[in-house]
Amino acid sequence: MSDDLAQAFAEHAVRVRLSDLSPGVVTAAKTFLLDTLGVGIAGSSGANVRTVLDLAQQWGPGDEATAWLGGRRMSAGSAAIVNAYLIHCLEFDCVHERAVVHPMATLLSAIFAWSEREAAQGRPVSGARFLTAMAVGVDLAGLLGVATDSALRFFRPATAGGFGATAAIANLAGFDVATTRSAFGHMYGQTSGNLQAHLEGSPLLGLQIGFNARGAIAACDLAAAGMQGPLDVFTGRYGYFSLIDPDVHPERVTAALGREWQIEKLSHKPFPSGRLTHGVVHGLRDLMAQHGFTADEVAEVVCRAPPLVLRLVGRPNVPDPTSNYAKLCLPFVAGVFLAKGRCDVPDFRGAALRDPDVHRHAAKVRLEPDGNTDENTLDPQVVEVRLASGARHAITLPRIYGHPEMALSAADNEEKFFRCCRHAVPPVPESRAVALRDLVARIETLPDVAAIVALLAGTD
Repeated sequence: MSDDLAQAFAEHAVRVRLSDLSPGVVTAAKTFLLDTLGVGIAGSSGANVRTVLDLAQQWGPGDEATAWLGGRRMSAGSAAIVNAYLIHCLEFDCVHERAVVHPMATLLSAIFAWSEREAAQGRPVSGARFLTAMAVGVDLAGLLGVATDSALRFFRPATAGGFGATAAIANLAGFDVATTRSAFGHMYGQTSGNLQAHLEGSPLLGLQIGFNARGAIAACDLAAAGMQGPLDVFTGRYGYFSLIDPDVHPERVTAALGREWQIEKLSHKPFPSGRLTHGVVHGLRDLMAQHGFTADEVAEVVCRAPPLVLRLVGRPNVPDPTSNYAKLCLPFVAGVFLAKGRCDVPDFRGAALRDPDVHRHAAKVRLEPDGNTDENTLDPQVVEVRLASGARHAITLPRIYGHPEMALSAADNEEKFFRCCRHAVPPVPESRAVALRDLVARIETLPDVAAIVALLAGTD
């Protein structure tokens, strides 16, 4: 059977040029490029980053690309692993909510590494080409998630993300349709990403994104060398949708390609925790502002949410969680906000994970199903608070703060970026942060995007 989705995706990947992108798409691309660079910088403070850096350099020594942490040079594939881990390890990177995909982590780590390798060989990648590839990659990753109604069984940011990165590289490399389809086949052979790592709060979660970023580079190298990959990789008998996300609706893809750019549908993460925990923080923030009660007056918090929320972040609060577990535990995240009036990077590491005030407030939080049957949505949500006085207050959230319909402003996006730079280890000097912001703002004029990496890693 011919894989019409593979054909449609490949045609889209090779066809798109910067002139096809509306001003809104270009603005969204710059917004989430800056956001992703910021969270990658802050990721230098995350758990296990030095271990990942050292091992990746052993796995792929060389002088092709740069690890953003410390500026070490290594193979393009290894740099992609390190940088993907930096982007995702804090759970602070943007998300396509309907797709349940973090497309930028896999995408940017892969295409920056590939672009650096190209520059080293005398073929620099311009900012205009890079922006175009970003839009293509987010389309592929996002629409793979949008196309399915299946409950999440694999870690879609990794599995779908790898195909997004492959499509983006195909666009940059000037592949034809046949070569692009072959690259998809080689990517499918390397696709990985399980939810057990998510359930246990394992650092493998971010590494899975890195493995697929490396896989995208290898897939495109294999296809460019003329090695044929399988072709019917999406809707074939043993294809992606048959084995990973079986409840597929291909018409959603064909209706959207080239018409609805998925990069405009990305949501910010205003807090460094699982996106599915953000509703309770949003609700508590607004209820406390509206009704003037304090955290110590709260006797109970009930969050009524769709099944995806309960299944992925409805885990029990534990007394000494790992950083990864805490970020994906809704009661803990709510406890952080109640105890500190914020949710920021330092609140999910070291002694903060054992803060007795956080755990005291977390014990007040419970989740209830809301009757929604959609397995891939995080809203609407209802947050209800019962005070020690007996008073009750509730709020219904049709959308969660950070969604495109409740987006961060341009100023808020910049504030998050500069805050992330201050959270880096070591902190990024403000002058370098400002220069990086300004470089992203004029990326379409850059003759070589490797300049962004040099500034990012402090090797310029």
